[in-house]
Amino acid sequence: TTSCMSSQKPQLFSTLLYSLVPIIGLAAVVLFSFWMWRHHKLAYPAALVPAHDPGPSPPSPILGHKPLQLIEVKARGRFGCVWKAQLLNEYMAVKIFPIQDKLSWQNEYEIYSVSGMKHENILHFIGVEKRNNNLDLELWLITAYHDKGSLTDYLKANVVSWNELCHIAQSAARGLAYLHEDIPGHKDGHKPSIAHRDIKSKNVLLKNNLTACIADFGLALKFEAGKSAGDTHGQVGTRRYMAPEVLEGAINFQRDSFLRIDMYAFASLWELASRCTAADGPVDEYMLPFEEEVGQHPSLEDMQEVVVHKKLRPCLRDCWQKHTGLAMLCETIEDCWDHDA
Repeated sequence: TTSCMSSQKPQLFSTLLYSLVPIIGLAAVVLFSFWMWRHHKLAYPAALVPAHDPGPSPPSPILGHKPLQLIEVKARGRFGCVWKAQLLNEYMAVKIFPIQDKLSWQNEYEIYSVSGMKHENILHFIGVEKRNNNLDLELWLITAYHDKGSLTDYLKANVVSWNELCHIAQSAARGLAYLHEDIPGHKDGHKPSIAHRDIKSKNVLLKNNLTACIADFGLALKFEAGKSAGDTHGQVGTRRYMAPEVLEGAINFQRDSFLRIDMYAFASLWELASRCTAADGPVDEYMLPFEEEVGQHPSLEDMQEVVVHKKLRPCLRDCWQKHTGLAMLCETIEDCWDHDA
């Protein structure tokens, strides 16, 4: 009996280590993001720079006159549609903006052009182009193509193991933490802190190995010294993922406030937990946060009622709390929701 018990101890230790190490890593990355906006004060007052006026954009020198063939539409969004395209033997993603959404195209192009924006967990930017003429003008933004699509798409069709959940969550957290970080001494020049302002599972893309990368910077803001906030509108993003202060229109137009709003939306980790096979019992069908309460197309008033007045949050299931790793993930999700964390 004694030898049996002693042999079980290393096995128990290995199991705990297997479960806890990935989620502790995730929690560390998320907590680092919190530390960024609570403690890392710059020497100058943080101000917002809406990236709306980079001037005329030259054609992408990468493409030149090579034929870029549009193959199929993969997604449609607020500012345009995303095509799978082919350039010679390589696939790319082409996001096509109509001319009326020029400001969003310019904003995304400028954010991608910021020094230091090359990172494993930020969608790889290739170039921009203007196509056609006059009334038919289209604005193209060309990036790497990832066949697995968004985290939303993947979770609709697949469940995830505990290891897969940890890999996706950690890589997404690294991308967001890097985006938020101010790096004065970056090798490519000063990389400013950037707020995404539309964090959601649809804007997290998955590579073939399930590494996550952050995408869609049409609403992003960068923070620089001595620049005013301009006409920045605080109540932007996707309603379902809006923090309470955004829904109320009570946002403080400072860097810390915008980074905190990103962290609230990053609690979309809940969607990963809801499709994870690690907990006992059946795995739920994929649902968006608050889908039971407000359906698939909530109004601003719907979300205000649920999040602000009723103070509801997506349900953290009891069976998740019985799994050591998922229980820690639930704590991380609650920290994202908690402004005083």
